[in-house]
Amino acid sequence: MTDPTLLELVKEVRWKTLKLLETVSEAQALFVPAGLANHVLWHAGHSLVVVEGLACGSLAATALGEAPPFPRGWIDLFRGGSDPATVATWPALGELVAALKDQRTRLLGLLEKAGEQGADLDRVVGPAPRNRTLRGMIVHALHDEAGHQGEIHLLKKLAALPV
Repeated sequence: MTDPTLLELVKEVRWKTLKLLETVSEAQALFVPAGLANHVLWHAGHSLVVVEGLACGSLAATALGEAPPFPRGWIDLFRGGSDPATVATWPALGELVAALKDQRTRLLGLLEKAGEQGADLDRVVGPAPRNRTLRGMIVHALHDEAGHQGEIHLLKKLAALPV
């Protein structure tokens, strides 16, 4: 059976990210205030990559063995530890928003499929000492995305302030 709590978490967390991005302009998406390194676009892209790696990657490897469906290079561009200051060309905000929407649909489908297959979401899949379960990895990815929502909100506000 599909876990209704995980389904609801995926829907709610991603909905909030997409809602925040609805009113962000391309200029706001790339605004970096003095003293910071990342912008709205990077935080949104990082959410995509983290959810793909932890949630979709874990479920896909378990249920389907699929590769990430977004453009090559995005994992390096948006991974933790990347250096946005050295990037000359960024994808358009609309392209990233479309990828986030597609990923939400994909993750919900993977959760449904895992439920239909009777996948054990509490099976340990992560290495020691963390010993994360599939459920734990999905929740961790959503927790990470929820944290980036705060960064997006703050940067969006800072970008709107007069200089």
